[in-house]
Amino acid sequence: MNDNRQQSSDFFWPSYVDLMTSLFVVMLVLFVYSFKLFKDREGELKQANGELKAKAQELEQINKIKRSLQQLEGKYFRYDPANERHELLVPVQFKSGQDVIEERYKPALLQAGRTLRKVLKSIKTDQPVRYLVIVEGMAARYPRGDPRNAREEQLTYQLSYRRALSLLNFWKQNGLDFTQDKSIELVISGSGFYGTGRYAGRREGDNKRFLIQVIPKVGRMRSAQ
Repeated sequence: MNDNRQQSSDFFWPSYVDLMTSLFVVMLVLFVYSFKLFKDREGELKQANGELKAKAQELEQINKIKRSLQQLEGKYFRYDPANERHELLVPVQFKSGQDVIEERYKPALLQAGRTLRKVLKSIKTDQPVRYLVIVEGMAARYPRGDPRNAREEQLTYQLSYRRALSLLNFWKQNGLDFTQDKSIELVISGSGFYGTGRYAGRREGDNKRFLIQVIPKVGRMRSAQ
């Protein structure tokens, strides 16, 4: 009887030790795995937090630039909040189908260009900023029902583009070469009979105009760790 008890005891303790060792190994593996998951998650959270801080800094810079661009508003530019762009207030009127800027408009257009460059140069930011400057030419439609609206639709894209190009060439001839400024990316466009924010009805003729859109492009900033 005592021998059986002794054998049972001899069998129990090694088995118990083996079981506890196995449980310890399992717990150790789980701990290591959980710790790795925690560190990975911690790294992801730090990265996400850094990206959020960088985006917040970029947004702050963009808002600062937008506030500075309010200096454009006045005699030569008007901000259109609905379309988030600036409209050139110089009342340029082209002859039908023409892209030549008449002499009477040139002094005001030159001052408008100088104002634009002066404002862009005066903006101070914590990070380098590039400006996408879009100069858009537009065209006025013929009266409703006039067949030329359909017949000349495609031609007006070219016409409005040439009008915008005429403005840029005029500025360039007078020392305002925006293409030489590394902080400015210049885009010339023509919207023809279309585009947002057009005048309608009796003011259709006022669509023979220029639109200036300035979009700040802030590079990604590294937040402090």
